Amino acid sequence: MWGMYLEMQLALRQGFHNLQVESDSKTLVDMITKKVKINENPLTLIRRIQDLLKLNWQVHFNRTWREGNRSVDWIANFNFSLYSFNIHVMETPPSGILSLIFDDFSRACMPRNIRVTH
Repeated sequence: MWGMYLEMQLALRQGFHNLQVESDSKTLVDMITKKVKINENPLTLIRRIQDLLKLNWQVHFNRTWREGNRSVDWIANFNFSLYSFNIHVMETPPSGILSLIFDDFSRACMPRNIRVTH
């Protein structure tokens, strides 16, 4: 959620007017877009993201499966390893993510276990 907020702020500062936001958390997207009612006051970060949505730009949310979000998860974990909450702009991807980018580019399938009950 913190990453989503920072990325939306960065996109706004860079002058983007149309933004596509993907998340593997349907609950988070539903809370932000107010499709789910929150009994108490929403978390501060959710309110801040909602405030960003009120600005003069188009933001669309899509849900993605966690298996399709491996590159983003890797980058988030990599950022935590830097022990810094600053924004890092990289000209080339770190070597550890190259195989994940290749999988994304080649549209490699990731198996998903689904429990079936009768």
